[in-house]
Amino acid sequence: MDKRGGIMAGRGLRLIIFGPPGSGKGTHAARLGPFLGTTVLSTGEIFRKAVGDGSGLGRRVREYLEAGRLVPDDLVIEVVRRELESLGDAGIIFDGFPRTVRQAEALDGITRIDGVINMDIPKETIVRRMTARRTCEGCGRVYNLLVLRPKVDGICDECGGRLVQRKDDTPEVIEERFRVFQEQTFPLLKYYGSRVPVVRITYTDPAIAPERVTSMILDGLAKAGLYKREQAGHPL
Repeated sequence: MDKRGGIMAGRGLRLIIFGPPGSGKGTHAARLGPFLGTTVLSTGEIFRKAVGDGSGLGRRVREYLEAGRLVPDDLVIEVVRRELESLGDAGIIFDGFPRTVRQAEALDGITRIDGVINMDIPKETIVRRMTARRTCEGCGRVYNLLVLRPKVDGICDECGGRLVQRKDDTPEVIEERFRVFQEQTFPLLKYYGSRVPVVRITYTDPAIAPERVTSMILDGLAKAGLYKREQAGHPL
């Protein structure tokens, strides 16, 4: 077992999930946990954790977030490094990291990556999915009028709050975010494509069942030699 950057290379599977906004990266990464024995490492979550712990590192992260600025690569890498140290040998799916080739190179110096899940969903499908999203003003629960409708139109099942469309769930904003994602991600896919298996997942139906997507991902990982169906069952 080798050492990289002072962290012992773990026995758990370590994957990266890429995908444009609205492709369900976080949802699918979480759904894969029971099958792969993985936990999701989301940069958004670990930023909030760092800010909440009140450390010097957390205060530096907070300054950038409160100013609406991107957290610099060096600081992102340091936050991720500390989180990985606390996770030990756990299996991980990275969601939202790395975002640049420099971050990918730094991650290679910290831990191994076994493979990449590329959620290659067409822009038209993303727009249809995200413009159907509604969020509760009260408790923040998220619905989708295509696949997860509330029992009563416009009303949250949990708290009775009003469901609204977020300002960034409009076609214009979604298309711009999709464009930025494509610019950032193509170099990363090229980087990892020569190093580890890249499992491409694509579909055009915006109302596809989450269980079906989970099954597609597991099938792709199995073909890449990263998953055995007998490990923990199969969703479909």
